[in-house]
Amino acid sequence: MRAEVIVIGSGAGGLMAALTAADAGLKTILLEKTHLVGGTTALSEGMIWVPANSHAQTTGAIDSADEASRYLLASAPDTLDSDRANAYCSSAAGMLDFLESKSGVRYELATASIDYHAELPGATRGIRSLRLKPFDGRSLGPWFARLRPPLATTMAWGGMMLSSPDYQHVLAMRRSLRSFTHVARLAARFGWDRLTGKARGTRLTNGNALVAGLLEAVQRSGVTVLTDATAESLVTANGAVTGVRVREGATVTSVGASRGVVLACGGFPGDPAMQRQFLPHVAVGKEHVTLAPQTNTGDGLRLAVEAGARIRDHVSAPVAWTPASLVPQPKGPPVPFPHYVDRAKPGVLAVTPEGRRFCNEADSYHRFVPEMIKATASSPRGCVWLIADARAVRAYGLGAAPPAPGRISPFVRNGYLLAADSIAALADRLAAPRDELLRTIERYNADAAVGVDRDFGKGRSALNRAYGDASWEPNPCVGPLVEPPFYAVRLFPGDIGTFVGLDVDANARVRGERGPIPGLYAAGNDVASPTGGDYPAAGVTVGAALTFGFLAGRSLAARASEG
Repeated sequence: MRAEVIVIGSGAGGLMAALTAADAGLKTILLEKTHLVGGTTALSEGMIWVPANSHAQTTGAIDSADEASRYLLASAPDTLDSDRANAYCSSAAGMLDFLESKSGVRYELATASIDYHAELPGATRGIRSLRLKPFDGRSLGPWFARLRPPLATTMAWGGMMLSSPDYQHVLAMRRSLRSFTHVARLAARFGWDRLTGKARGTRLTNGNALVAGLLEAVQRSGVTVLTDATAESLVTANGAVTGVRVREGATVTSVGASRGVVLACGGFPGDPAMQRQFLPHVAVGKEHVTLAPQTNTGDGLRLAVEAGARIRDHVSAPVAWTPASLVPQPKGPPVPFPHYVDRAKPGVLAVTPEGRRFCNEADSYHRFVPEMIKATASSPRGCVWLIADARAVRAYGLGAAPPAPGRISPFVRNGYLLAADSIAALADRLAAPRDELLRTIERYNADAAVGVDRDFGKGRSALNRAYGDASWEPNPCVGPLVEPPFYAVRLFPGDIGTFVGLDVDANARVRGERGPIPGLYAAGNDVASPTGGDYPAAGVTVGAALTFGFLAGRSLAARASEG
């Protein structure tokens, strides 16, 4: 078997590289080592950060790649790879136009989403982050069964996907006929899917919609997609990468790639040795939870290093941090849940095992976890508690436990939530000092009565307020914990992907000690963070993966025309 291009990995970066190469007329094979297509992207929210995009332009918004680059530099002045950051900012808009013209994927502006560091030069509101419109998974035919499902903890009723707008309708369904009707239609569609034999809903949202649309497009473009196909090593000749040795079951075959190979294997979140190497809290025995597939075990990095590639670890953070809880399941191990926004709601706060607050709970997830790790340096497990009163839980939910009218009693019974009728009793449940937790809540409640947070300034930034409850006054992020019962869920340090990765140039070519390695490209989480390890806005990770997959495909097409 021979091809012009081989792509290893089926997340956003790999699928986009395959689509771009195939659209340029290159015979392309995509290898996925598992039975499921989609990688980390399929588990993600699927948002993308695209400066100066055409959707924003139609609204009359003013933006530019230069302003976006200025923002990224201000976000990570000491670690930014300016060449790649500039390539991202200048190429992402073209990538998005290509994606929407060549596939059924459709995005819309996430107008409520702001750049996370709104105070920095170049930041914008509501014009760079985009969210996916739903995609009909039935168009995949038999491949729908090979689409990696989202985390079970992020689906309703065990299989119905909800986008951010859908979730807002869920929150409003008790007081809005429009929202009630919307949710009823979703439930009816999901019910029909189950009645017709589908294991889960076919109305796809978030990263599942992106993967499904890309998968449909690459197959329509003639890409050969092979699952259960593991890349064991790269084939090289005279310092250039010319193919891949592929294992399918007991058979190993050398497959030529006359133009090049693209690595998009998802980084190393599932590799314990690399976690210990790059995550200091893991190295000393603390717990860590990844929300990426456990099968992302650093294959791309290993293959590239064997071919002479360099690892870039000059980043401000080794992973894209997010706090996570573990939800017990009726069968099998617990499933993680990411805590993106519940921390910002009024009536919710985080405390250490000693019962003390340690940071502004409403700050971004990427900034929350380092504060969490620092505050628990002397704790054996490195975990904290997110606590809330009954009013907050009914209004917003807590972690995987849903807001009303959803039921939280199952989450109390299975031990996910700890509940108590008083703060003193909750302290006992948490094995925290009663006096300390009582002092913490009393001080917080006194501030909440006048809508301030003297200790950490919760609700002070535009990002805080965007994640809070706009209807709660005077501070959308600060409300007292007064209504029993009181609840707590344990939070672990976690990640949604790795930021340490391969050193690549602005055209996604993997670099070695002497410059780009001929025939070797990389995208997605195999690549070192183009934002220098910062997480400056919603959609940066998937947006960069798509953009560098696009650039890899275009570079391969240019190489083909030259050769």
